[in-house]
Amino acid sequence: MTGERFPDGGSRTRHVVVMGVSGAGKTTVARGISELTGLLFAEADEFHSAANVARMRSGVPLDDDARWPWLRDLAAWMADRGTEGRSTVLACSALKRSYRDVLRQGPPAVDFVHLDGSAEIIRDRLARRTGHYMPASLLESQLAILEPGEPDESVLVLDVSLTADDLVAAAVDGLDLAAASPVGER
Repeated sequence: MTGERFPDGGSRTRHVVVMGVSGAGKTTVARGISELTGLLFAEADEFHSAANVARMRSGVPLDDDARWPWLRDLAAWMADRGTEGRSTVLACSALKRSYRDVLRQGPPAVDFVHLDGSAEIIRDRLARRTGHYMPASLLESQLAILEPGEPDESVLVLDVSLTADDLVAAAVDGLDLAAASPVGER
């Protein structure tokens, strides 16, 4: 989805971060939003340094010092796409308010969709997931640091027990994202 053009030549773009703990369905929902609306999709995990990936793969949770550069890179990616007139949807844990604050330093505005639900549902999903470097053992550390959105944040909370299609539809409707033809270049 490209941004609307305004008389001053600028554009207003939309930037959405689908957030939650590992296994909540962030990537599936963010891709679904992208497919339905044309927002440019990115997976935040692909922005991690090799050192961060190795650390998580070995079962060691990232500390804030390891996360700050990653979060700044994500904010810059959204801001750069916004400058190009491109709207984005990003799958990113964004577990703490301070992490979301860094992401908001990129584009002029960021909306968050928090996929929230019972630890049992998420544990079950993690147990069935294959090919991801994040071990299920790190779920507890993520749940421990998760800070729900605060009233002054734009955070739409959705229940992970819904189907992926229902979550996508609820996000698009809840954020009033106009459905658009998918953009040709990803």
